Amino acid sequence: MTRLSVNINKIALLRNSRGANIPDVVQFAKDCERYGAQGITVHPRQDERHITRKDVYALKDVVSTEFNIEGYPSPDFLKMVNEVKPTQCTLVPDAPGQLTSDHGWDTIKQQSFLKEVIAELHQNKIRVSLFIDPANNLIEAAKKTGADRIEFYTGPYAEHFNTDKKNAVKDFAAAAKFCSEINIGINAGHDLNLDNLRYFKQNIPQLLEVSIGHALVRDCLYLGLENVIQLYLRELE
Repeated sequence: MTRLSVNINKIALLRNSRGANIPDVVQFAKDCERYGAQGITVHPRQDERHITRKDVYALKDVVSTEFNIEGYPSPDFLKMVNEVKPTQCTLVPDAPGQLTSDHGWDTIKQQSFLKEVIAELHQNKIRVSLFIDPANNLIEAAKKTGADRIEFYTGPYAEHFNTDKKNAVKDFAAAAKFCSEINIGINAGHDLNLDNLRYFKQNIPQLLEVSIGHALVRDCLYLGLENVIQLYLRELE
């Protein structure tokens, strides 16, 4: 079964908008796990507009499933990750101040840099995933960096799903087949939701994990957290 990791950035964003601890990010993470989520994802950014460094350290001792920290591997980010030692670190090529992740790594041009970063994380027994577009040459280069997994940037799939879902998933299915051939694990994330998740999973049967935050939190507003977790898990059966 594909694992569901809940990205709690938007809960932190809501909390930060009032300057207090409501909603409580740590309690929200605990509740996600209690209702069945199999992982917690955070993506701390330099401006700390949602998840803060303090949150990451607080979650370290609370998350009992898989803890996944996403971000650009700057020196301060790597210091934090190596101290927290999450289950997984997902490296994302975000520029400072970027609103959201919207492209994958150029694993060919940045192969040497990524090799060094991944080797450092592996010393602390941290699984490493690279945020990537569905292109075989980039995936092959990702494998050469030593990455354990890739995470498909699924924004284009979500964008075209309602108009032509077969064509929208085609490149991802082909790239997933190549991942299996070279033995690298597959995660996915960005704009996956209750409308498009099941179809993606059906076409990527070897999918190990999805990270979902924005859409899941949106659905919580209407459906309630416990119900939403169960609905997402059902889509991944």
